[in-house]
Order: sequence, then structure tokens, then C-alpha cells
Amino acid sequence: MKMSSGQMGRRLLGLTVAGMALAAGGAAFGAQPKPWEMTLQEAATPVMENIISFHTLLVWIITIITLFVLVLLVIVVVKINAKANPVPSRTTHNTLIEVAWTLIPVLILVAIAVPSFRLLFQQLDIPKADLTVKATGKQWYWSYAYPDNGKFEFDSLLAQDKQPRLLGVDNEMVVPVNKVIRVQTTGADVIHSFAVPAFGIKIDAIPGRLNETWFKATKTGVYYGQCSELCGKDHAYMPIAVKVVEDQEFASWVESAKKKYASAPASTFASATGPAQ
Repeated sequence: MKMSSGQMGRRLLGLTVAGMALAAGGAAFGAQPKPWEMTLQEAATPVMENIISFHTLLVWIITIITLFVLVLLVIVVVKINAKANPVPSRTTHNTLIEVAWTLIPVLILVAIAVPSFRLLFQQLDIPKADLTVKATGKQWYWSYAYPDNGKFEFDSLLAQDKQPRLLGVDNEMVVPVNKVIRVQTTGADVIHSFAVPAFGIKIDAIPGRLNETWFKATKTGVYYGQCSELCGKDHAYMPIAVKVVEDQEFASWVESAKKKYASAPASTFASATGPAQ
């Protein structure tokens, strides 16, 4: 079918506008998995930024070591053979080489250890929290409680009609932006694991035990994770969705949540119906 230049121009304009709208809508979702993604998710916290930096450092170190070993193997194949050396060398020791292959790996390990310990300390040393959220893993959904804001609690189940697929939930965990959020985790039945890649957090939720981690999201949006512990037949349908909003919007949400969840105790619906699939 032939199109006039005017029709072609309108079609291109429509595609451009649609693309811009799609891009704007995607940005509102925050970081999330992408098809055929080979890199880490976009960082939304300082901890995740440091994790990505440390990962990049390790990739460079591994690449250099691999190329160095490859060069040595090529040299061995080319030079150390019966054709190139009909009379083999009788050398058995080389002090310089022995010192080098002992000292250089030690220096490499030190170069890795220093940022590794710094990152580990940052992850485990929880600063003074602005907000505490308790996440309880259940088969197969999460319950969130806000002990600092009226002690209300609600369930968060997989919602099939929401995107992204297998990550959208009916009730997101809502937190304010640029605030230190302490997340306390426990399990109601079996071991679960609370993990949000964009925040750089992953911690087990164990029955009878209270673990805790923290994050400070620097950008608004919705960020997704999943239970990362094999917890039963519906393990794959136990997503985590964290909605990061401005302070004013969070305050409004807290007031509405107090009313919404005060008369409906957590787990009532979920225990009766099971996970939404």
C-alpha cells in the first residue's frame, strides 16, 4: 500500500510520540529486569552503586588475568616444543619468577579485599533509620508492617493483571525517597529471602528469627524483586514491589493505609484464598 508524503510524516510523528510516551512510562517503573539483560540492574541506592563499581573492578582484574594466562599459553605452545627447542632446557628454578608468582597474587587479593571489606561494612552497618518496615515471608506472598506509622499491616500478592509480568503486586511496599529504610525480615512458615536487586539488598527471612538490612533509594519509581530462597511450589510467584515516593505522597499514603488496613487484618484474605495466580 502506497502512502503520500503527508501520511508518511503523520505516521512517523505518531511513532515518535508513542516512543516518547513509552520511554516516559518505563522511567516511572524504576529499575526492573529487561529481556536479554547481561548487566546488573540500574542502581537506585548508594550501596548498589558501590556493588556495581566493585563488580566492574573485578571484571577488569579477571579480564587482565585471563589475557595474561592466554599469552603465556601461546608462548608455551609456540616456543616450547620439540621443533623450536630440539635440545630442552635443564633449568629447574628461577628465583625471580617464583617470587613474582607468589607476590603478585597476594597484591591482587589485597586490591580486591580493600573495597570488598569497605562494601561489606557499608551493607552491614545500618545507619540511624528514618523508617522501619517489617517484611514477613509467607507461602507465597509478603506481609508488610509499619511499626513507626501506626502499626498497620497488609499483604502483598502477585497480581496477574499488572506489569511487569510475575512482578506486579496488588499492594506495593511504599517508602519515601532519600530516607534510610530499615527492613526487618522474618518467616511465618519456611525460609524465604527478601531481595531487591536495584537496592543491592538480599537477606533471608527465617521463622523465629529477625534479620535486618537497609537501603536509601535516591530515585522515585517502582522497584522489583523476588523471594530468592526455594520456599515451595509457588516460589516463582512471590514478587516484591517497592514504590518510592516523595515525602508528601508517603504521608498521604500512610494516612489512607491506616484507614484501609485497620479493619482488615493482614493474612485474612491470603490465608483464605492462597496466592493470586
